[in-house]
Amino acid sequence: MSIFDGFLSSPESLDAFGDRSFVDAMLRFEAALARAQAAEGLIPETAAAAIEGCCDVARFDVPAIVRDSGRAGSVAIPLVKALREAVAAASAEAAPFVHFGSTSQDVIDSATALVTRGVIASIEADLAHAARALLDHAVHHATTPMLARTLMQPASVTSFGFKCAGWAAPLVRSAERLRVVARTALQVQLGGAVGTLAQMRGRGPAVRARLATALGLADPGATWHTQRDEWIALACELGLMTGSLGKIAVDIGLLGQYEVGEVSEPSEAGRGGSSAMPHKRNPVASMVAIAAAHRVPQRVAAMLAAMPQQHERALGAWQAELAEWPQLAMSAHGSVRALAAALPGLRI
Repeated sequence: MSIFDGFLSSPESLDAFGDRSFVDAMLRFEAALARAQAAEGLIPETAAAAIEGCCDVARFDVPAIVRDSGRAGSVAIPLVKALREAVAAASAEAAPFVHFGSTSQDVIDSATALVTRGVIASIEADLAHAARALLDHAVHHATTPMLARTLMQPASVTSFGFKCAGWAAPLVRSAERLRVVARTALQVQLGGAVGTLAQMRGRGPAVRARLATALGLADPGATWHTQRDEWIALACELGLMTGSLGKIAVDIGLLGQYEVGEVSEPSEAGRGGSSAMPHKRNPVASMVAIAAAHRVPQRVAAMLAAMPQQHERALGAWQAELAEWPQLAMSAHGSVRALAAALPGLRI
């Protein structure tokens, strides 16, 4: 866990995008690819068994793979090299079938979808929890009067329940959109060197379908090496969600100012204290959500900017997108996790 990312993210997302987890996801792709190709008669069953038997992350020097990726230009290159060497040690005949007919982007995009899937599931659970807490407050405080503010100035009377219902509405909408977008965005990638699956002698689509089923990802029906719209749509939805959470956090922070004192986050030992002023109770959940709302739009913008990619495989644009994605997902989950934990215990 990074000291700089830990307090703005979540344990699950930090683990999902950790080096070991990502290499493990890449190995899962390679094992499933070999099984699918054997089932379609493209490689021997014995080769698939040998490859699968070597796809155990504990057998690999993950720091060395990460270190070598900078020189290679892709983490897939040292990973496939190490896997091929491991398979060759077990079965010289099986080694040529490692990574057969695929390319670096196939394994990296698929691994990214795999590790992202768990993070999205956690985001959806936390988002539902946050929305439920707000809707409960909306019912409980339907007639609790409070002062509305317009243009940051005192306005007329509203109710805290009405305000909570307004906070909840975009979260409910975001949850529904996220479910729809994730179904298509979390898909397997398999196109081979230029997207045609030429080495698979007409069996490529069947292999891709088997691979998608084995990994629990969607089958896109074609390569999407440089057609990134469905993947970027997921980034955009996370951006919208994080912005909605940031709005809630800004309001809670303002309502919790000492001279206002209408709402405060729940307090507990070790939470929200000050190193210099012991009387303070800082709204740390709101802080995390506001920080995410500042960070995530830049990540989404970078993802959108990377969409115009060259020909069949990108030079630089895909790589830029790849670097932005983990930070985007981790910040988004940190935001919703923080508010999901704080909203049920708001002090009114």
